[in-house]
Amino acid sequence: MEFPITRLRRLRRTEPMRSLVRETHLEPGALIYPLFLCPGEGVRNEIASMPGVFNLSVDEAVKEAEAAASLGIGGLLLFGLPESKDEQATGAWAEDGIVQRGLRALKQTSAAKKLVLIADVCLCEYTSHGHCGIVEKKEGVLETDYEIENDSSLSLLSKTAVSLAKAGADIVAPSDMMDGRVAAVRDELDDEGLDQTPILSYAAKFASAFYGPFREAADSAPQFGDRRSYQMDGANLREAMREIDLDLGEGADMILMKPALPYLDVIRAARERFDVPIGAYQVSGEYSMLQAAFANRWLDRDRAMMESLLSIRRAGAGFIVTYFAKEAAKALG
Repeated sequence: MEFPITRLRRLRRTEPMRSLVRETHLEPGALIYPLFLCPGEGVRNEIASMPGVFNLSVDEAVKEAEAAASLGIGGLLLFGLPESKDEQATGAWAEDGIVQRGLRALKQTSAAKKLVLIADVCLCEYTSHGHCGIVEKKEGVLETDYEIENDSSLSLLSKTAVSLAKAGADIVAPSDMMDGRVAAVRDELDDEGLDQTPILSYAAKFASAFYGPFREAADSAPQFGDRRSYQMDGANLREAMREIDLDLGEGADMILMKPALPYLDVIRAARERFDVPIGAYQVSGEYSMLQAAFANRWLDRDRAMMESLLSIRRAGAGFIVTYFAKEAAKALG
């Protein structure tokens, strides 16, 4: 049919009408709120490049968890800033590590019954060099005279996942992009009787300029080189599908795309190909650039925030990790 018989604007005239025919919906339960845990008590240090995001001591993180639960947010993604770092990332897998302490404290709250507690599994926040795996130094004097050793890193990642699961993580989320890490984590969890702990794999994590503010928040910037030898090349969509396929074959229960907005096509392609729960991480750079626009009054805060999240959902993400989780939940309230 042609105009004037077909008038698509008939269904756009009022908000109740638009709501009735809306194809994509957001709800607080599909939002995951990242928290950065640090040593101390009563600590709430705002991150300069991420307005409204804080490094939190465990007692303050408990308060954030209670607020998130009251808003109906689906879960928390936990990162840690250890008291000290070394080349073996000891703080990542130590029984009294900062995230382990946080998990035990959170599990004792009523909020834990309403939230899924997801523990990031990586080494970059805990290594003295800031890389996501063990560094093998080669002869030479150049910064490029090193290799991120894949296979020896797997044992530490697996050890970390087990430690976090024992401390109370509902889901462990390896984000390191080492080959074979999902299988290694699954085997170690099963051997320790943690066969019911799901794995959320950062299956397609790209080497991105949008991680900058996170590296300030987590104090995880590499001290030399970069992460392009293990994180994905942003030009490669087909390779992302191979990464996902391999991780699912190794035992991943869920997958996560990172970043989100610059890679909506990857989210869509994954959604069309794989019948598993898929999430996306609206990363620090995405958050910070929107915050900068809000501060300068270039964009309407609520509309731009919700539009950005809706685009990720529309692309195919069943859940979204976002620093806007609390604000968005209030707006959806």
